[in-house]
Amino acid sequence: MNESRVRAGLAPALLFAALAGIFGVAPAVSSADVRVADADGLRRAGAAAKPGTRILLEPGEYRGGFSFSGLKGEAGKPIVIGGADPKRPPTIRGGGSGIQLSDPEHVEIENLVVSGATGNGINIDDGGSFDTPAHHVVIRAVTVADVGPRGNRDGIKLSGLTDFRVEGSTIERWGSGGSAIDMVGCHRGVIEKNAIRENANPGANGVQAKGGSSRIAVRENTFADFGGRGVNIGGSTGRPYFRPPLPDKIDAEASLAEGREIVVEGNVFVGGDAAMAFVGADSCTARFNTIYRPRRWALRILQENREPDFVECRGGEFSDNVVAFDARSWGGAANIGPNTAPGTFRFARNVWYALDEPTRSEPRLPTVEKDGISGRDPQFVDPDRRDFAVRKGSPAEKAGAHAYRAAKR
Repeated sequence: MNESRVRAGLAPALLFAALAGIFGVAPAVSSADVRVADADGLRRAGAAAKPGTRILLEPGEYRGGFSFSGLKGEAGKPIVIGGADPKRPPTIRGGGSGIQLSDPEHVEIENLVVSGATGNGINIDDGGSFDTPAHHVVIRAVTVADVGPRGNRDGIKLSGLTDFRVEGSTIERWGSGGSAIDMVGCHRGVIEKNAIRENANPGANGVQAKGGSSRIAVRENTFADFGGRGVNIGGSTGRPYFRPPLPDKIDAEASLAEGREIVVEGNVFVGGDAAMAFVGADSCTARFNTIYRPRRWALRILQENREPDFVECRGGEFSDNVVAFDARSWGGAANIGPNTAPGTFRFARNVWYALDEPTRSEPRLPTVEKDGISGRDPQFVDPDRRDFAVRKGSPAEKAGAHAYRAAKR
């Protein structure tokens, strides 16, 4: 049997037998592994994938623009699309989207580089119907880079997705008006331990959760030079794009929100205009984050969706964070826009420090902060090298990202 045919992708049982014949021994792969070495092989493997199939791409470059609809694994038997050698991840280069999955269930993408897409790097959606949402998707150990570069182009775009994770990945240099990770109508997700960096455009966001998104945890990520907003908690979304769909008739008594129960915790933010913005959000929390040298504000409270059945941005919490800033370029601790309810926000136990003028550390906040600390050096170990742990005896020992990590141990 021709080896190139094997590498292009066969049914799992035939693949196992073919490799055994070529090498004279049973291969160190499971019978569900399908190894591919070119774009056509990947497309064939995707079309034939069943629960438990692992599609493994050999090192090399693959032309982007892959689209798979209805990939359906099972609990405990996901369909995996990933690099065969994690130390030499293959690159999917170019295309409108590098990879697009529509209506997937129990699918994992891992150990890949996606670069140079003109639309979105990785795009996952519910196929246009939240009656059958996309669910149980994991994106792990991928690099998404150089997307767009202009306009609303996202590194990772998630629409109508539930029960998902994006973890251990790097997203850098996405579109000038897009997000590194953009969630629209997504629920029960975790964005964890990713590096988000290298986009200086003020119209860009690091992570965004809008369109009715709820119960999202954004934790232990590193944001560096991420654009205008590190995490956009909420946003502005057209009614047809909300998931679940919104009623056509406006109800003045309704209490709709762009985002609910979104938690931003244990992250490090370096640079950017504002570490986070609460935008048309309800009952969302930012805690135990370290915010270093934001260009303008620590946080923003805004309302961009002005429809009458939406709540004014309300009920937020900002607690146990460390904010170290330059007073000369500081726009203030909190930027508050019109049509919001800043009096419903809670502030507690944050550490505020002006690096250049400590006497100007006291924040101006919309409500009285409980047990806040200002004007005392948090004593970072080595901020120039992005080490934001604090020295023993620091007034910030119990706040910031380092405290979040310590509490988990």
